[in-house]
Amino acid sequence: MKRFFLFFAVFLMISSSLYAKEENTPVKGVWVTCFSSKKVLYSKKAAFELVKFCKKSKIHEIYLQIYRSGKSYYDTSINDKAEYEALLKKTGTDPIDVILREAKRCNIKVFAWVNVLSVGKTRKIDIVEKFGDSILTRDQYLRSPMRTEDINESDKYYLRDEQLFLEPGDPRVSEYMISVIDDILTRYQDLSGLHLDYVRYPYPVPFIPRSSFNKFGLTYGYGEENVKRFKEKTGLDPLSMANDNENSLIWDNWKRDQVTNLATGLAEYIKSKFPDMLVSCAVIPSPETAFLAAFQDWPGWLENGIVDYVVLMNYTKNNQLAKEITRSALAQRGKGKVYIGIGNFLMKNDPQTLSEQEKIIESLNPDGIAYFSYDSL
Repeated sequence: MKRFFLFFAVFLMISSSLYAKEENTPVKGVWVTCFSSKKVLYSKKAAFELVKFCKKSKIHEIYLQIYRSGKSYYDTSINDKAEYEALLKKTGTDPIDVILREAKRCNIKVFAWVNVLSVGKTRKIDIVEKFGDSILTRDQYLRSPMRTEDINESDKYYLRDEQLFLEPGDPRVSEYMISVIDDILTRYQDLSGLHLDYVRYPYPVPFIPRSSFNKFGLTYGYGEENVKRFKEKTGLDPLSMANDNENSLIWDNWKRDQVTNLATGLAEYIKSKFPDMLVSCAVIPSPETAFLAAFQDWPGWLENGIVDYVVLMNYTKNNQLAKEITRSALAQRGKGKVYIGIGNFLMKNDPQTLSEQEKIIESLNPDGIAYFSYDSL
């Protein structure tokens, strides 16, 4: 009898140890782009293969990109259907339905990945054609973020973006994006959540730490409606006011609030329609860079419970940098969770570095790890 109890006690200890290890293992997620080389949205077989791969690899969440550059890669009832009809022609059925059905069977969550403020390189998209260029954000010289537009001497000193961005301080943007999200949620009710991307201002490289340094670099937020609303609220004109420390603080806080208000409005709408729906957000990995340059206060979003979790785009081959950023980010959990995104596309020919980075990040106990992207796994 004593032997039996001794055996049973050891069994319980081992079982508890194994269970604890399973419990402490971070959630695994993967980004799947709408332009995936594996043609996930353009082949029924590829849609099945995605879920099969995730099940085999113990990946628990799929961030499936279905709205990008202002175009709808899903069965939309409000926007141009050209992209959706092209993939439907290839598959003969809605591949999103296939993925959702198979993922549900395998207990894998699927998030609709939506690019909120980036709209690509063309103005020939629904929202810009509806509202015109006034819906776009501008720099302090009233230029778009596109590095190919309005080039001047100053472009020798910094690198602008390769796409246009909507102005988060324009209420029409929030209203429009809510209609897009409603469109998605109404059509695909088996989704587990929304994964929001590009909820931020664009920023050049190098970036300036605040608007009082405007003459040395670029900053955004000078969209027509945003400037107008700021003037009405404060009596200050950001295009002509003195960029001293006091005015710059007011203006920069205003811009940060516009991004936060947009994130809040989208998240609250999602929760109001489907209370159990998760809201995650891809974010700039360094909290300081996100706060100062992109006006993306994601630590504040977590602290105030605006989103359920953030996924850091921590894409680097420098494992020490990955470690430091991860350690810094995990201190910002607040009421939410922090997932660490790994840029496996940078290490597809260097599996040793990738393996080492995974182990480093896992040792810091993040809430999740996500891979960018499926194509390079």
